[in-house]
Amino acid sequence: MMNQQHRGIGMTSQRTRDRLIQRLQEGGISNRAVLEVIRNTPRHLFVDEALASRAYDDTALPIGHGQTISQPFVVALMTQALLRDGVPQRVLEIGTGSGYQAAVLAQLVKEVYTVERIEALIISARRRFMDLRLRNIRIKHSDGTAGWPEYAPYDAIIATAAPEGVPMPLLQQLAPGGRLVIPVGGSGAQSLLLITRTAEGYTDEVMDQVSFVPMRTGMQ
Repeated sequence: MMNQQHRGIGMTSQRTRDRLIQRLQEGGISNRAVLEVIRNTPRHLFVDEALASRAYDDTALPIGHGQTISQPFVVALMTQALLRDGVPQRVLEIGTGSGYQAAVLAQLVKEVYTVERIEALIISARRRFMDLRLRNIRIKHSDGTAGWPEYAPYDAIIATAAPEGVPMPLLQQLAPGGRLVIPVGGSGAQSLLLITRTAEGYTDEVMDQVSFVPMRTGMQ
């Protein structure tokens, strides 16, 4: 059972979360499972305590180290896209960040593998996963542009940072029929792509225009 810390109070209460869900529905999010998971996931635990009162605003928020926790609408849109043609069993996330997107996915799919290049973010995300008893998430400190080849292929891959072009390892680690949701482009002008691996190669469609932090190589 969710404790009081998870339920939230005041600006992090269930009523505040319900208003967020209404906004997501008005924006076109229709997958009921995705909406329920976002309604019940305590986003205020994934941001600094000073920002907790804004946790259920439909906006991105800073999490330190030059990174952000994604806008709830974008989280919902990307998650809904992964589930559109059936629930994937094994999902790879590039860019753990606060851990919020992985926490949402973990309640919807069987296995989540998430890669983060900033070690300090991994430490705090792992603590949150343990606190929420999300035991189907594996987390790795690594350069996300290389994916996580040891557990490939993946039924779906989701990237929460934007490269200039789609990294080839991510395409290669997609299972046949698998889906990759990734923002691509320079700062301030990115297209959110849904790429599907087919027998002939890859197809892609533009889902939205978005603004993500850039996907960087290396580790820190």
